[in-house]
Amino acid sequence: MLGLTLVSIPEACEWASHYLNREIRSSNIEYLIQYSKISKYQDKSGNVCVSLNELRDYYDRQVLSKQEQWKAKLGEDINWYLSFEELPESDRTKHVHRLHPYKGKFIPQLVQYFLDEHTDDFKKETYFSAGDTVLDPFMGSGTTLVQASEMGFNSIGIDISEFNCLIAKVKTDIYDLFSLKYKLEMALSKLEKFSSQTFSDEFDGQLRKIISEYNTLNFPPREYKKLVHTKVINEDEYSSKKLEEFFSINRKFLEMNETKTDEKLTEQNKVMPFISKWFTKRIRQELSFYIDLINKEPDPKVVNVMKIILSRTARSCRATTHSDLATLVNPQYSPYYCHKHFKICAPINSIIKHIKKNTRDTLERLELYSKLRKEGIKISIIHGDSRSVDISKALEECPLNETAPPNWKIDGVFTSPPYVGQINYHEQHAYSYEMFSIPREDDKEIGSMSRGKNETAKKDYIEDISSALLNVSRFVKYDGNYFIVANDQYNLYPRIAEKSGLEIIQVFKRPVLNRTERDRQPYAESIFHMRKK
Repeated sequence: MLGLTLVSIPEACEWASHYLNREIRSSNIEYLIQYSKISKYQDKSGNVCVSLNELRDYYDRQVLSKQEQWKAKLGEDINWYLSFEELPESDRTKHVHRLHPYKGKFIPQLVQYFLDEHTDDFKKETYFSAGDTVLDPFMGSGTTLVQASEMGFNSIGIDISEFNCLIAKVKTDIYDLFSLKYKLEMALSKLEKFSSQTFSDEFDGQLRKIISEYNTLNFPPREYKKLVHTKVINEDEYSSKKLEEFFSINRKFLEMNETKTDEKLTEQNKVMPFISKWFTKRIRQELSFYIDLINKEPDPKVVNVMKIILSRTARSCRATTHSDLATLVNPQYSPYYCHKHFKICAPINSIIKHIKKNTRDTLERLELYSKLRKEGIKISIIHGDSRSVDISKALEECPLNETAPPNWKIDGVFTSPPYVGQINYHEQHAYSYEMFSIPREDDKEIGSMSRGKNETAKKDYIEDISSALLNVSRFVKYDGNYFIVANDQYNLYPRIAEKSGLEIIQVFKRPVLNRTERDRQPYAESIFHMRKK
């Protein structure tokens, strides 16, 4: 096959899988074509082909050489296996793990690697057995709890954010799926009726058509991307000029109003600041209508699922550019040049399409997880501060195991604390706190971005993480294993371990390859294995 100049996509997948020693799917090759990483050809019958030489050159430059480049910057002790780069995105975000976006979570395979009973050249012993109880004192969106239950472990999660607890609860609850589907479909039907009676879809449809026609003429996909990648044209200068031209041509149309009637609109003084700033008029009204449906639903489990569906939808429909969804910069209400898609895009102007997709996706993921989770496994979610919470007392309200003896102990810990000055965890879901009137506890966040990364922030971080570990250690058995995932670029964890009465047994270091942010510089995480001294 190496002698061939052109090969079909299935042949390219077969060759690449062998060359890279991992599965390469047709979608991987099609992605390279779509984003002009390699060229698209046709054989005599009109079938799509690619150049094997181009493909091999791309993988040599972008994949195989990356390992050596990253090791040079991050150290030879990096464990490339723990990157899990061979896994498709669908496996890294399987079933309920992708029920709601959450910045800062680790992938479930990392939990599985340390909880299961296998050993290898790096993991030379097993640390847990099925039926053990695992604690995550910085639960986040509940990755540890979900994966533990799939593997046959009981689990306890603690988080200071009430919204994080809501995400984890929706992921791990047990449902009457038939009743849940009926109620969600009814809510969708009512929302669609309200939206169609109040707003005109004609304006938005015409806008999309105008943008599409303009993009075809001025940003032809493959040709334009290739010109940008090869630096034949200056992307910023060209796109700025064309965007200005677009507005000049379509100014009158863009000033039109899409509202049919104001009779059913929520008064503006009832709209919260974040919602008012980051959503268009139509979306604000659709959100308000669905919230009213949530408030009328009597079943608390259905209420929780509806909140997560609406929150996930709202996040996707914020008035911002595609590149800034992870970290909002400025509101974007009008069409704009999109650096992610290399063309003019427009902000989403209705939640209907997204809430439909998210409703069905949520039901599918909950059903799949319900078949995978082990029966009889207990999961407890505690909304509280890990630095002070009394786990025993909290479990009296949500018992992990009603037959457990009074002197029960947690078998171990698997967690990823917040990093220093990296994320404001409440702010990333600000829209949900406003929509559902959830009290915020930003001031109790550990390592919040708002506190910065100065020496005072680092000192506070050491004290806070140590306090949390000291507190929860009271409930962990003496020989329990602690696994703490952290990007310890400031070398704080040796001091944290010392102050927490823990000893670092081993450090596993992994490259983080599948990041969503635009910054793709070499980045590593350490997994600290600790035990009580």
